[in-house]
Amino acid sequence: MTTLSLDLPAMGEPILTLKAITKSYGAKQAARDVHLSIPRGAIYGFLGPNGAGKTTTIRAIMKILLPDSGEIRLAGQLLDGSMRDRIGYLPEERGLYRKMKCVDQLSYLAELKGVPRKEAVQRAGAWIERMGLGEYRDRKVDALSKGMQQKIQFAATFIAKPDLVILDEVFSGLDPLNIELLREMILEEKANGTTVIFSTHMLAEAEKICDAICLIEGGEVILDGTMAEVRSRFPLQSVRVAWEGGIEPPATLTGVTHREFVEGSWQFTLAEDTDPRSLLPELMAAGPLTLFSANRPTLNEIFLTAVAQHRSEVQS
Repeated sequence: MTTLSLDLPAMGEPILTLKAITKSYGAKQAARDVHLSIPRGAIYGFLGPNGAGKTTTIRAIMKILLPDSGEIRLAGQLLDGSMRDRIGYLPEERGLYRKMKCVDQLSYLAELKGVPRKEAVQRAGAWIERMGLGEYRDRKVDALSKGMQQKIQFAATFIAKPDLVILDEVFSGLDPLNIELLREMILEEKANGTTVIFSTHMLAEAEKICDAICLIEGGEVILDGTMAEVRSRFPLQSVRVAWEGGIEPPATLTGVTHREFVEGSWQFTLAEDTDPRSLLPELMAAGPLTLFSANRPTLNEIFLTAVAQHRSEVQS
């Protein structure tokens, strides 16, 4: 199996390193010799299909479970329970004290992380305003909509000013406006020096905010590097095409390995060494073109290709 591992020299020293992390559940190996180096001050995308091993790895970082072997270091020190307050964690399974007032909820969670009471209340009020929930400050959590509750839990993750934050599917179930709000908050916290591990299935969102990504598949890291470096390793080409009258493309096109209709145009992924211009005669024969543009590979294309390559290697 070939792992594409890339150096991250421009992004600072690692804040978190995982060395040879392995975890099995009976005969199933959920994490297999996982090596990661999370750059300090980066937004690091943690990607992979369902069942790939992302959750197992995150739980190992959070000391929710112990790996069978390997070591985890935070800022160069072996990770132990005393360091947990330096890590903020928003799990995919949300959980709040539903009968507590919002301000009390946030201040209580801040105090649990060592923030003095007076400072915790001040931070709670500031975060509630920042989330646009000022009028709900003294309302109980169960009076809030699901989206509002998610914003409160997002605030709780950052309120103690941790060095590292792990966000697991943070945008799940949110409308576009709230996704935009939380995206801006994540970028602001990064600017304040917080390192963020961004675990998600939403590849388009990862592409917008991540400085670097890791792709895990079958419990193994198969891709790791900055966005620019990862793209440089995948000389895939994609072409966006549209025809007058919404004509659909021919069933087969030379050199096209994947097709998808996205936002009013067709996006074709091309096989390696296929020149986008070689497609033009076939495309023009189908009807008058209103759009033809060649694009760099998207994260979605890279994801599909890397996973397919890995599965092919495992099966061979």
